[in-house]
Parts: sequence; C-alpha cells; structure tokens
Amino acid sequence: MAPGRRRLGPFLSTEPQDAGEDIVRVLEVLDGVPAPYGRESAAAVHLASWCTARWPWIDWTVHRYGTGGANLQAGDPAGVLLYSHLDTSLSGDPVEDRPITARADPPPPLKVTSTHVEGFGLGVARAPAAAALTGFISAASRGVPARLLLAGSGTHRSMLHGPAGAARSTGLDHYLATEPRPPAAVVAKGGPPTILWEEPGALYLRLRVQGRHGAVLARESADPHGGIIAHAGPVLDAVERWRAAYVASGTAPGTQVGPAAGIGSLAAGRPDKPDLFPALLEAGIYVVTIPGAAPKAIADALRTEVEAACATGPLANCKVEVDIDEIHPAAATPADAPIVREARTAWRAEFGDAPPPITGWTGSTDGVALRAHGVDTVRLGPASRPSPEDPRCDVLDLASLTAYARLYARLLARE
Repeated sequence: MAPGRRRLGPFLSTEPQDAGEDIVRVLEVLDGVPAPYGRESAAAVHLASWCTARWPWIDWTVHRYGTGGANLQAGDPAGVLLYSHLDTSLSGDPVEDRPITARADPPPPLKVTSTHVEGFGLGVARAPAAAALTGFISAASRGVPARLLLAGSGTHRSMLHGPAGAARSTGLDHYLATEPRPPAAVVAKGGPPTILWEEPGALYLRLRVQGRHGAVLARESADPHGGIIAHAGPVLDAVERWRAAYVASGTAPGTQVGPAAGIGSLAAGRPDKPDLFPALLEAGIYVVTIPGAAPKAIADALRTEVEAACATGPLANCKVEVDIDEIHPAAATPADAPIVREARTAWRAEFGDAPPPITGWTGSTDGVALRAHGVDTVRLGPASRPSPEDPRCDVLDLASLTAYARLYARLLARE
C-alpha cells in the first residue's frame, strides 16, 4: 500500500486532526520567513519562538554558525537523531533565483486544502521537516529520549565559485562537531516511497576552456576567432558524450544507488560588456557518484573527452582544465543494522507491507555525512510533485505527511 493511502488513524499521543493541523501550522511558520542556504538564522529564530509558545515544555534552542547559518535543536542529544534542514533549494528571492527559474515574480504563498498543501520549498525540504517536527513532538510527549535537528545549509553547494581557500561549513557539520554522536539517525527528506539505507555521493566539477580575449569590433583579436562562446557547441557535445558514457558504465550492482551527471551552469563574459569576447568558458557539472568512485578519474575522463573535441578545430589552442569539489563519497549503512530493521518494522506497521525494493536512486543528502561519522542512518520521507501552476512550488498530500510523522515517531521510540 502506498504511503498516504491509509486512513490517518490514531496519531500516537495526539488526536489525528491535531497532527495534521500541527504540520500545517509549522508549514505556515516556515513559509513566513525565507531560509536561503547559509542564511537560515531568521527562520530558525522565528520557528523556535513559535515552537516555544506551542510546546513550552520542550527546550528549543537556536545554534548559530558562520555568518548567517543556524540550526534549530530540541530534545535529548543521547537519543536517536531525527534530521532535516531549514534551507530551501531555491532561495525564494526572485532576483537571486531568476537565472534558474526565468521568473521575476515572487513565489506564491502556501496554499492549504483539506487534502493537500502546495507551496514554495516544500519538497526541499519544508514538508519533510514539518512532518519530522510533528513526529518528534509525539515521541517526546511520551517521554522518548529523542533528538530533533533542523539544520542550516543542508542543500548541496559547490565551493568552486567561493573565495579561494574557503571551507564548507554546514549546519550538520557544526552539530557533529559540538554535540555527542547519536546512536543512529533518521533523515527526513522527500524521496522514493521506500526506505534508503544507502546513498550515492555528490561531486561538483568545474570545466574551464580558456582561450584569448578580444573585441567584437576586431573579430580576429580573439582566439578562437569570433570568441570562445561562438565555438561552445563542440565543448557541450563532448560533455554530453562523457555524461552518457559515465552513466552507462558506472553501475552499482546489488546496491540501492546509481550514477547521474549533467551541466547545471554555463558562464562566459559579462552581460554588461558584450562588446568584448571573453577568454574563458566555464561549465558547472554535478555528478552523482556510486560506491568506489574516484573523483580524479571522473574528472580526467571529462577533460580527455573535451580536449579531443577541441584538438582539431577552432579551439585547438585553448587550455582545458577540470576542477574537483567532492561533497561526500557514497556511503551505506549495513542492511541488517538495528535502525534499518526498525525502519522496516515501522514501515510495515504503518503501510501494511514491506518497503518496496529500489535500485538506481540518485539523490544524495546529508545522510552520507552522518555515515562518515560512523552513525547508522536511514532516509525516508514523503514524495512531492511539481505544482501545475508554478514549477517553483511543490504539492504534497496531507495524509502522506501525517503517515510519515507517525513513522518518524515510531523510529525515535525504536518501536
């Protein structure tokens, strides 16, 4: 039976309607304050204040890090960690997001009906975070020594475009450096309708093709003549050939995960100075890696493919470089680990059947960071779908959200 198809039933220690109402109220609070990557402190403080008024018997604390990041933490640090994050994949600022969305208008406000919620940032990751918070409340109200972490900086970002030498600092990194290591962790993120105990890795590559700059009024002043942008086609074709070969050869038999790759950004020149030919064409590439992947070998294969494409044409004099920024390698929790067995049991209790098997999953989260610290981790969460009216928004069923809240509560109690 698919998640969200069952009747709501008793929500542990609260009434069913209270669970759904609490999820909606949390989503309304989250919708009220933007939480862009690395600048979540205002949202964390706002949510902490609301939670303190709603559940004053729980100690809600905001831990700041960096220049604007913040975590919201609650509960017993010795308990199972229920993790999600505050930041959204897009920032919510139409000026900042326009290169991705091509939209100049702000996202619409949260919309709630009797059966579903629709709004900005719900898929990544406000809806799972709201379900996690509600599940934590249910467990904590029964005296379960559980821990909730809604972290900042939970979405992946490449450091290749930041200041030279800058270090990546996420909310989870800050938590793991300052708090006791949890006995196990549950990552509340949207995903497939099953339980993940394996996750692929995340790798950013920066492809740089460098020639010589010139002026549009003197076409032959640039190398290649006419500017590097005019000859970008062979470079992009080469990247696509490399991508297809990487995905085809990088299988991971017997695992839940699979590879993926693609160009997410392309930059050259200055929009306010298009009378100059730029010397540099730069492509940002995201790579989903499988167990045993070697980032340098992946980068070398890409560089070799692009160099071959450039060797005999107008780009023959251009220099090709590939820079590497690995977020985390792929990581797995043993399939027979206690938290995995407990997740299977909780899933069956909620949905009446075993979690479906899955292969080729390409979504990487902070679960890989938890596993790197020796924490057995499972990931599960409600599936979202794009809004038919605004692709910046997601739609989720309230029944599915309350079902996952129950699942999170059971896992915190290790039932």
